Amino acid sequence: MPDFKQLSEEIKVEFNDINLLKRACTHRSYLNENKKAGLEHNERLEFLGDAVLELVITSFLFKKFPDKNEGDLTSYRSALVNTNSLSKVALHIGVDKYLLLSKGESKDTGRARSIIHADTIEAIIGAVYLDKGYDAANDFISSHLIDIIDIDKIIKDKSWLDAKSRFQEKAQEMTGHTPSYRTMKETGPDHSKLFTLAVFIGDVQVAIGTGLSKQEAEQMAAEKALEAKGW
Repeated sequence: MPDFKQLSEEIKVEFNDINLLKRACTHRSYLNENKKAGLEHNERLEFLGDAVLELVITSFLFKKFPDKNEGDLTSYRSALVNTNSLSKVALHIGVDKYLLLSKGESKDTGRARSIIHADTIEAIIGAVYLDKGYDAANDFISSHLIDIIDIDKIIKDKSWLDAKSRFQEKAQEMTGHTPSYRTMKETGPDHSKLFTLAVFIGDVQVAIGTGLSKQEAEQMAAEKALEAKGW
């Protein structure tokens, strides 16, 4: 069993109830394999932490950008609280050492592991809020997210925009053309289809993406197109 007091020291939060931090790091899959562990999974804490995180980040952005409208602020917030940003926080803290996962889940990499990381950070925020209150949760988010994720760089690079929007802006700027997307293939049963789409500039295919929906495949194709073009 990981030493959660050590994690408490690393994140600089002295818990009154260390079991809250343990629960925050407990994935549902672990309980499926350890039914007698006497633990709870972290999904309720994740639900709470998500709400606290959104409030803290919204307040931060509202004060930092007094001249921005609600649409821009919403986009900036999405960039700060998305899976990639929260996964970076988890890696910075070293959460992997403390995760309680099933044997199968522990082998996950890439996007699947990033989602687990992000969910765990939200659960930790929920645990901090329950144990120490709003101010402590605010301090945790400020030091472990706001100070790590460079919001000014995100805005300068326009990386707060989704990949499809960024690729469209760049394509129009560099070529004068608006990208188009075409479905190349659909595989799998109706309840679990995998879509393969290609993105074109004019008649030239730039990249291909796959996803569980056409929208997800378009975003993946756009991300690969940005990489292919060096944009």
